[in-house]
Amino acid sequence: MKDIAQVPRTKLEVRDLQLVQALSAAGSTSRAAALVHLTQPAVSRALCSLEARLGVSLFERSAQGLVPTAAGERLLEGARELLVGLCDLEQRVRAPAPPSRLRIVCECYTAYHWLPSALTALRSHGFGLDVALEVAHTAAPASALTGGDVDAALLTTARVEGKDVLERPLFSDEVVFVLAKTHPLAAKKVITREDLASSVLVTSSNTPQAEQVWFMRAVFGRSKPRLRFERLPLTEAILDVTRAGLGVAALSAWIAGPHLNKGDLCVRRLDTGPLQRPWRYAYRREHSEAAMRLFAVLQTAAPRVHFER
Repeated sequence: MKDIAQVPRTKLEVRDLQLVQALSAAGSTSRAAALVHLTQPAVSRALCSLEARLGVSLFERSAQGLVPTAAGERLLEGARELLVGLCDLEQRVRAPAPPSRLRIVCECYTAYHWLPSALTALRSHGFGLDVALEVAHTAAPASALTGGDVDAALLTTARVEGKDVLERPLFSDEVVFVLAKTHPLAAKKVITREDLASSVLVTSSNTPQAEQVWFMRAVFGRSKPRLRFERLPLTEAILDVTRAGLGVAALSAWIAGPHLNKGDLCVRRLDTGPLQRPWRYAYRREHSEAAMRLFAVLQTAAPRVHFER
């Protein structure tokens, strides 16, 4: 009993870690409520209580929703490690069960840059899941899911209908604007919609139409400017054109981050704030138990890329 008394009491609980993850993934208290099975007012009260206990602000409101503060980012990083460790401990304590097999597809190729490593770590921790990537269905993930060709999917814009498929908000990644440090817009701390409208936008030729529609609405709202696009099939080609100062690349932060260490490229955000792209996790009802085990891992798996603000 003496040893137990010496264990320090913390102001953080597991539900606090789950709360900040849900708020970061959903971007609002109303959408986060569905993830933690609370009402929107209860989520707001829980966040206020947590911030009061810690004595710091964890989220700021922006045009794109809730954005973690520096303290919030630190808590999210720690939450990821602690929750994965807790899942690992629980799995090791529980009686062993035959591994469940799940076939998963991603709507956007950007997720394939980190998902294989996450699945490798999942197998090494013994979560009782055998997950197979079904890359061949990337072009039509919704129909593959409803048709039973895959068991789960990471989605951005695709819509899935049917009583056999369930969905949950998962997380968001940021779309950033990459440009050469010699580009005239590099002198600005933030760029405007007018800046983009007067520039050449360098993007992937593999971007689905629905993704293009989302981008236009998220950036330009109801206005429909005539934009100049340079569409290239490979990330390396997009970045080479950008390095040459021939345009501004719109890329996921997951893709852009590893290419910034040479010092010839920089990242700029819109003056309206970070451009967050929401991801959803969809899965077939008959695989709910295994799918939710994978969901718990995926919530903490996506890389968090930090850029200077």
